[in-house]
Amino acid sequence: MSNKEDFLSFQGQTNPFPYLIEVENAEGIYIYDKAGKSFLDMIAGVAVNNIGHNHPLVKDAIKTQVDRHLHVMVYGEFVQDAQLNFAKRLTALLPESLDCVYTVNSGTEANEAALKLAKRLTGRTELISFRGSYHGSTHGSLSVSGNEMKKEAFRPLLPDVRFLNYNSISDLDQITNKTAGVIIETVQGDAGVRIPSKDFMMALRAKCSETGAQLIFDEIQCGIGRTGKLFAFEHFNVVPDLLTLGKALGGGMPIGTLVSSTSKLKEFTYNPMLGHITTFGGHPVICAAADACLQVMTDEIDFSEVERLGKLLEGLLSNEPEILEIRRIGMMYAFDMESFERVEKVVKRCLDKGLISFWFLSHPYSFRLSPPLNITEVEMRTAAGIILEAIRETAID
Repeated sequence: MSNKEDFLSFQGQTNPFPYLIEVENAEGIYIYDKAGKSFLDMIAGVAVNNIGHNHPLVKDAIKTQVDRHLHVMVYGEFVQDAQLNFAKRLTALLPESLDCVYTVNSGTEANEAALKLAKRLTGRTELISFRGSYHGSTHGSLSVSGNEMKKEAFRPLLPDVRFLNYNSISDLDQITNKTAGVIIETVQGDAGVRIPSKDFMMALRAKCSETGAQLIFDEIQCGIGRTGKLFAFEHFNVVPDLLTLGKALGGGMPIGTLVSSTSKLKEFTYNPMLGHITTFGGHPVICAAADACLQVMTDEIDFSEVERLGKLLEGLLSNEPEILEIRRIGMMYAFDMESFERVEKVVKRCLDKGLISFWFLSHPYSFRLSPPLNITEVEMRTAAGIILEAIRETAID
């Protein structure tokens, strides 16, 4: 068997048409296959490699921690420098009310913890989410995700979940004193980069404060610089009660984090004790990588440059008549085309030409881009040229 045949045989699959790039190595904005072909990575592992691949500071942090120790105990029992240093660096970048960190293994796990904590804090059962949302694929996270097609085969899911229209101020009246928590992507990703109004976000914050519902911002995809600010909620001048992070936070390593106040997270320690537990959450090697990633984000990433280059790419593609609409914030993009078939052809032609793009599960007639934030102007212009060529070449196929 070839490597590709082995991959399809021995590894569980998520879709019938994987890209099947045989990865040899990756560096900066490029991935290289075993034949030596380079791919301009304009998707960054779906908003994971925000500082590019194999950043030297992250690699050094991993190697240093590996030499000290790996897993030593389930989360929360031992004092470990890597966990503590990461938590201190992250909370120093956040508002005062978000001063405590519970680190898990993935974004969906962080959302599971947030949903449980909202119920624990309020003694209520109702959870509110928004149409078009994506919060993960575990049962709880799937229950508050909006894509009905993805959910039907796995019912029954969590009861007492209500969905509102995203960015609809009038719908917020459905948040009441029966609501435990409201979970929302600060900027919706899988729905095709949907950006709420500041008025909506401020009204949402006010309604949750009025009713005592816990406001949960899911910034697993849109956080850690993706929107042109370190945290997406900075665009709206609102602060959540609970914040979930993941994806880019680990600098290429797997992590999820629930951030709240010390007093709120202490609720997990009694009635019942061990109200939320994780064996490998807060793994020291992962925390060392995340700590280094945050250092890179604050020391090396110029957010004014992220916005300038983000706007540059938007402008370079905006005159292409087959692109019907562009939605962008920072370097988070959705490009609408007339059909999924057109998107599929463009994405595949881009791949043939050495550029990695992708589409959205819940919005398949858009292609998506989420390049590393430290992309250069030359690389951005090169990417735009390849995408335009792919659109024009597939239009005459």
